[in-house]
Amino acid sequence: MVEITELDAKTDQLVSEWEKRRYVPKQGEPDLPPQLSELAEKPTEEIMDDLNRLPLFMTELDETDGEGGENLQVEALKALAYEGEPNEIAENFKNQGNDCYKAKQYKNAVEYYTKGLDVDCGVDEINAALYLNRSACNLELKNYRRCINDAKECLKIQPKNVKALFRSAKAFLAIEKYDEADQILQYASSIDNSSPAFKVLVRQLEDRRRVLRELEEKRRLAEETKERRKSNLKQAVAVRNYISISRTDPSELPAGTAIRLEDPDDIETQLIIPTMVLYPTTDEFDLISEVSELSTSGDLIEIVLDRPESFFEDPKHTNFKQLEAFMETESGGLIKAGKKVTFNSILGSASPRVPLFDNMMRIFLVPKAESKTWISKWSKEAALKKRLV
Repeated sequence: MVEITELDAKTDQLVSEWEKRRYVPKQGEPDLPPQLSELAEKPTEEIMDDLNRLPLFMTELDETDGEGGENLQVEALKALAYEGEPNEIAENFKNQGNDCYKAKQYKNAVEYYTKGLDVDCGVDEINAALYLNRSACNLELKNYRRCINDAKECLKIQPKNVKALFRSAKAFLAIEKYDEADQILQYASSIDNSSPAFKVLVRQLEDRRRVLRELEEKRRLAEETKERRKSNLKQAVAVRNYISISRTDPSELPAGTAIRLEDPDDIETQLIIPTMVLYPTTDEFDLISEVSELSTSGDLIEIVLDRPESFFEDPKHTNFKQLEAFMETESGGLIKAGKKVTFNSILGSASPRVPLFDNMMRIFLVPKAESKTWISKWSKEAALKKRLV
């Protein structure tokens, strides 16, 4: 098959000229001969299909004759490709591959070089060139592993082939195998330490390794910072005399919702605590992701009651304008949280002990008119049992 770069343009021009010069006999003029007359009646697409079956005009391989048979001209060209001595055949495929490579038709070039190798001509110089050239194509196609393998086969034949060394080093660099690239570059420098191409690769390798070192240092510092801040938080909770009870099945919190220090590097800054606000008389709840330990239940009530008037018109919420706050104790009982008492005073008190639950505050807000009834129904045993759920 003959492939010519300018073929498409020439073919388009040929079709255009055919349309302009198509013979249409006028009155009294003779008809075309049968063969030409038949051609004149063919649509342009069919003419192009016929042209594409001629090796000189092919833009893509067509192995048919248009009538279900073989394209004899193509088969003849195929047969010619395998005429001659094995070294001549392999050399011919190499030259065709080189032509495709120059035209940047790398996949076609790979096929020709592979056919050349399949001949197994037994000539080291030809085989080394076929492997070397195929490695160049695979490098362009970003088939880095194949490029490395081809370069390796070339180096088995010609251990000091600097082009094969260069291509394998470049491929190893592309797949971030820096140690392998370094070894090849060191070996290459012992053969040719003046090559500008190798010097460029050495600089690229050094730049990549420097970036990796910087990234690794950033990762290490970030990990150290994370561990230090984790330790600071643990210490801050401990010095405040807070305790936290872990439940068997803790509540799932939104990402980023967790107890933290206002300044994670200073244990003396205030703790910010996610808080579950429960309304037991209506079986509702709110999750407030950030509540300062220095705030009070009165502050919290003011926040949750900041709602439109329509909320209080709901029969469930008619008593919500006057709420009282309660917190669960370590033993399963209840305390009333004074509206002016800060949470850090409640959580840090030695008696009664009011814990965090999975490092989260839990507070019950009950309408004042219903609080006595609700408290009378509270069960320590039930409360303790819920912690195991």
